[in-house]
Amino acid sequence: MANYTKATDFASKDALLTGDPNKIVKGTEIDDEFSNIQTAVNSKADLLSPTLTGTPLAPTATLGTNTTQIATTAFVTTAVTNERSATATLTNKTISGGSVTGITDLAVADGGTGASTAADARTNLGLVIGTDVAPVASPTLTGTPLAPTAALGTNTTQIATTAFVQAALQALYPVGSVYINASDDTSPSTLLGFGTWAAVGAGKVLVDQDTGDTSFDTLGETGGSKNAIVVSHTHTASVTDPGHFHSDTVYGIDTTNVTTRIPANGSDTASVGTVNTTTKTTGITVGISTTGSSGTNANLQPYVVVKMWKRTA
Repeated sequence: MANYTKATDFASKDALLTGDPNKIVKGTEIDDEFSNIQTAVNSKADLLSPTLTGTPLAPTATLGTNTTQIATTAFVTTAVTNERSATATLTNKTISGGSVTGITDLAVADGGTGASTAADARTNLGLVIGTDVAPVASPTLTGTPLAPTAALGTNTTQIATTAFVQAALQALYPVGSVYINASDDTSPSTLLGFGTWAAVGAGKVLVDQDTGDTSFDTLGETGGSKNAIVVSHTHTASVTDPGHFHSDTVYGIDTTNVTTRIPANGSDTASVGTVNTTTKTTGITVGISTTGSSGTNANLQPYVVVKMWKRTA
């Protein structure tokens, strides 16, 4: 017990000669000794649900340790740092613990022979190390140990309370942040133990803000279509006449008032032949054809389906 100093050297009395008044163990000496012990004990933490003060310290466990060992702020900071690269879903954990200064030995004279044993002291005080008080090295605390909550960002061997852990997790997911899970659609309020969350982005992908593009300059803005849209355009048909000539016989045309005639076969003169009452139609036909496929779902990029939640409070 670091802050206990024995006031009386009871063993030295044994070397005194019989009759020496200092050889006698006085009641006041025993009373003072027990008072000093009691004062020292009162300054220690209980094993059951200790309320610690100051800056309790504890060994930092190896990352990945999952036992009832105390988690220091250094342990939590390392775990939180590695959280972003982890693929597993976080679940709510309660981390508790405390650091105590234990009693390793108490020695008080039994009042008769001057003999001194730790067992006497524990029996007289009604204390059992490991049951009533915790040792300094690797204490196994029970109940609900309490400790001061370190400031967010602390990275030392100070004990991390559950409040410290919750603050660290909430710092990872502030209001407005998005939580993504590829295997569990349970709300983060249940998985992480804090916040109000709403499902977000159903059937949509995420895109980073681009303040220089009006399509992506506002946070929360939506747009786009999974179906392809044909861009406005014009089709033009072009026909080239391969060359032809007109016969000197005009079919189906009233030639009464014809003053200009086209020479037949390139000759200099031509005459209008007998009018054929049967009408002849000549010309070029341009066909219209359709090609391509449906635009439905034609804009879908390669994707993986996940569940996304946005923290709203």
